[in-house]
Amino acid sequence: MTPKQNDRLIRLRARFAASEIDAMLVSRAENRRYLSGFHGSAGFLLITAAKAVLATDFRYTEQALAQAPDFEILRIANNLADWFPGLVADLGVKSLGFEEDDVTYHCYRQLTDTLGKKSSAARLIPLDGLVEQLRLVKEPGEIELIARAAAITDTAYEAVESAIRPGVSELAIAWEMEKALRENGSQALPFEIIVASGPNAALPHARPSGRIIEAGEPVVVDMGACYEGYAADLSRTVCAGNPDATYKKVYQTVLDAQTAAVAIIAEGVTGHRADAAARNVITRAGYGEEFGHSLGHGVGLAAHELPRLSPGAEEPLGNGMVFTVEPGIYISGWGGVRIEDLMTMENGRVKPLSQARKASYD
Repeated sequence: MTPKQNDRLIRLRARFAASEIDAMLVSRAENRRYLSGFHGSAGFLLITAAKAVLATDFRYTEQALAQAPDFEILRIANNLADWFPGLVADLGVKSLGFEEDDVTYHCYRQLTDTLGKKSSAARLIPLDGLVEQLRLVKEPGEIELIARAAAITDTAYEAVESAIRPGVSELAIAWEMEKALRENGSQALPFEIIVASGPNAALPHARPSGRIIEAGEPVVVDMGACYEGYAADLSRTVCAGNPDATYKKVYQTVLDAQTAAVAIIAEGVTGHRADAAARNVITRAGYGEEFGHSLGHGVGLAAHELPRLSPGAEEPLGNGMVFTVEPGIYISGWGGVRIEDLMTMENGRVKPLSQARKASYD
């Protein structure tokens, strides 16, 4: 088994006892890839203390053999009853953990029904975030891939930034951004690009529309590349034309909030403290009610994962973590401003991965 995959399985198995399981069924795509190296969109891992099985259907068996050579590959039918109870019995599983936030109720019923019909002694145990906790601290190779995704994102943004001007539609800008990401080496995008102008920019997750950008209004862009399965996430806000006093105040407040958060983030600082540092700046400026989302989130194989930088996040940030810092202000009827950079923690201090230029309105 490759050292990387072996180490990940060792760390996962070390958590079995505390979770009161002797095996785990892994269904989430990012977790399958993390543990096995398999990139396919369908399949399960069944991992015991001594065995690692990748079960997938005819479409992916050759791919699985190539990408997960150290796993036992089991070609399966779509009907769980045809393979699941037998595999569980063959491996001697008694307590089987499953990913409760990924398995649908329909799938859960199938699992329980098939085990029941075979009079299996195995119990299904719901688990929350067991593999995600392993993914929380990135290996150096993972950080290199995320940094590459961030560099592609920076290049794509700066290539298209000048096209954000009055008279152009949000959809047109979004398409240019997507083309630039692809042309610079991105795989399938990890999330839909956001280009939101004027009042639409007051919606943190607005989708690009046919709205034509007008002079003097804010335009929020949120985009990210994917490189070798790893995501990046970047937000910038620009003014299409000459900014007025309101725009300058809101933009500077958001920039100051991000600066304040970055200044205190260090090893051991909680996501709550980081969030509070930014939120206090925005509240003092009179926009506390207009900052309605968390300061940041982890990025890796998923565009949103652990850690959390939010009011309720009491877990300390640490070396090897990768996360965004993205304060924002959203004013209904006017628009919004968000500035987001991707960061990692290295030697106890925050290190920016995003390098794309930020607007200046001095």
